[in-house]
Amino acid sequence: MDHLIEPHGGVLCDLQVDDERAEELKAASIDYPSVTLSDRQLCDLELLLNGGFSPLTGFLGEEDYHGVLEKCRLSDGTVWPMPITLDVAEDTAAGLEPGQPVALRDPEGFMLAVLHLEETYRPDKEREAEAVFGTSDRHHPGVAYLLDRSGPVYLAGRVEGLQLPLHYDFTELRLTPAELRTEFAKRGWRRVVAFQTRNPMHRAHQELTLRAASEQEAGLLIHPVVGMTKPGDIDHFTRVRCYQALAEHYPDKMMTLALLPLAMRMGGPREALWHALIRKNYGCTHFIVGRDHAGPGKNGDDEDFYGPYDAQELVAEYEEELGIRMVPFKEMAYVEERAEYLPVDEVPADATVKKLSGTEVRRRLKEGLEIPEWFSYPNVVAELRRSHPPKHKQGLTIFFTGLSGSGKSTVANVLLARFREIGGRPVTLLDGDIVRQHLSSELGFSREHRNLNVRRIGFVASEITKNGGIAICAPIAPYRHVREENRELIEGYGGFIEVHVKTPLEVCEARDRKGLYAKARAGQIKEFTGIDDPYEEPVDPEVAIDTSDLTPMEAAQEVLLHLEKAGYLR
Repeated sequence: MDHLIEPHGGVLCDLQVDDERAEELKAASIDYPSVTLSDRQLCDLELLLNGGFSPLTGFLGEEDYHGVLEKCRLSDGTVWPMPITLDVAEDTAAGLEPGQPVALRDPEGFMLAVLHLEETYRPDKEREAEAVFGTSDRHHPGVAYLLDRSGPVYLAGRVEGLQLPLHYDFTELRLTPAELRTEFAKRGWRRVVAFQTRNPMHRAHQELTLRAASEQEAGLLIHPVVGMTKPGDIDHFTRVRCYQALAEHYPDKMMTLALLPLAMRMGGPREALWHALIRKNYGCTHFIVGRDHAGPGKNGDDEDFYGPYDAQELVAEYEEELGIRMVPFKEMAYVEERAEYLPVDEVPADATVKKLSGTEVRRRLKEGLEIPEWFSYPNVVAELRRSHPPKHKQGLTIFFTGLSGSGKSTVANVLLARFREIGGRPVTLLDGDIVRQHLSSELGFSREHRNLNVRRIGFVASEITKNGGIAICAPIAPYRHVREENRELIEGYGGFIEVHVKTPLEVCEARDRKGLYAKARAGQIKEFTGIDDPYEEPVDPEVAIDTSDLTPMEAAQEVLLHLEKAGYLR
């Protein structure tokens, strides 16, 4: 491992090996066990390899892990607030022993790095959730990922990198910490203010960043996250085009735009501290911390997970030790009489203040309504409109779920016919039985295989939705968290409507057209949904129908009426 010492940000770890060592590792890797990395793990690996996670040299061992949870510090006392761990499934961990090199590969099989495995351990994830996020409420996306999607075993050890994960988009903006430090030095920027964002930027954001840079007499880095963000966020392709459009309206040479391949955890105060550390590694001297920075929204009681200034208070507590200064986010308001933005605490009492909420902006985009120039520049709005057409032109997934015999497939077929009758958008039916025949014929009916089948349906539906079509899905999909995974995936591309066919078990069993319930009662079929395996009902579906008192045509009409009300039909 080499260390680069730069004028900005202190010591930067470089975990990428030279060509000779890379060839040596490649030749030896034929005998290495492999781990295929998830999207989140790819983001973490990239920031380990390029120095963004300095001083980390690999995935945390158990002692460091507990130090981070309990004290926001590594075992040597260094401030580090977020556990960077490599989680794997039990069967993967079972074939690994400390002392082994492990090849870390991307989903296409390319070896990106070698993990020199030092230990494996099984975390208490409930404890981790409480320590890192302050809650075990699954309404928090970081908690939901940790408890429901991450593997039960953590691998630890130092990493040697052969190459960074491959990206083919916006390559000129994907600057490493060393490259960005060099850029700052070329510009003569001794002070740099970084602005973190996962949303499109409008005129208020431009004004607050300009003021922050001016007050600190510093250059400005717009440094948006383009790894994993909050489920439902606007895709990074659209956002980056918006940032590029906005860049045209900054004074020449005072701002630079670069992309951060970070997998956010939406961890509020700890996340803000983490963001500050990362920006220090990228060569920044100041960091803007927003109100409810990296907050995930509401908990199960409809309350914010974190206080509005918790993040600012935590970063302020550590800023002397970190060596990067916090710049508190100033909320900006548009004052009509002055035709300019002012910090809210400078707005005259008798002034006319104009506002547009994020919800209202999304509504106007969906309905094709005007977004005024005082709120955002026309070229930024044009980029948003390209990727977010009105609802009646968007792709859409209608996801039926319910017990076997509830009537899902029948209603889905009626709906398919009605959509073809209406015309205007391609429509595809992904029925549970048909998908099993053509896409999942090798799968059984264990919980793992049922989840995999539903995820495959979700993936195909997401591709249809992404390309403007309508996907009608009709599996049983008994487990809530997998249905929610599909929602998260699909809502990034278009609409997702969950339809709970809540026909009672006794009605479904009385129909029993396939004889499955009788076989389950006789013990001939094991783990049958509704008999000896649970069906987890949707908590808040968009549509709920009971086919015991509705005809298939009536049930399909209920779905169509909801789609019309929601704006998906015109």
